[in-house]
Amino acid sequence: MIEINRGDELGESYRHRIADVLVRGFAEDFAFFSQDPRVLADAFAHMILLDRFYVARVDGEPAAIASVTEGEQECFAPRWADVRQHLGVVHGTTSYLIVRSQFLGAYDGARDGLAEIGFVTTAPRYQGRGVATALMRHVLALPGYEEFVLRDIKDTNAPALGMYTKLGFREFHRRPVRFAQRAGFSAYVSMSLLQG
Repeated sequence: MIEINRGDELGESYRHRIADVLVRGFAEDFAFFSQDPRVLADAFAHMILLDRFYVARVDGEPAAIASVTEGEQECFAPRWADVRQHLGVVHGTTSYLIVRSQFLGAYDGARDGLAEIGFVTTAPRYQGRGVATALMRHVLALPGYEEFVLRDIKDTNAPALGMYTKLGFREFHRRPVRFAQRAGFSAYVSMSLLQG
């Protein structure tokens, strides 16, 4: 059975487990900082704003997550000292700067009635079981939003792009990446869904 709650409803005891889903789901993206998901979860757990994340649980265990923000809201609040403590001076500083430059900052098109969905990921052992789809359906049913936006999805992430398309999202922007061959993908795709 899949149960969905906001992170703050689950409480602080879930913080590290939510971070674990995040770092395992984006392991390829975070590999420069550490190959060890436990180290990454320790480094990232403090920065997660629990009231901005929805968590799908299977048998009580976090299986998938997604952030939901509107306007100027952020989903992370990184502290340099905490990141550096777990990743060391070089990787900690680099990680902190990347999080601040790449993951913080409101969507340029932010307005009332628009929610940005981000960091949608499923823990590897729960992939292919409909958990992310259930989570996304829950998020899309939240009251007060007439439009939802997903930004910067790798064009090689066929499962995510397929799921979003099935849910009614349409591509509205494609941003080429530099050094595509080295990055392993050629563009970031952004999608939107207007409600009914």
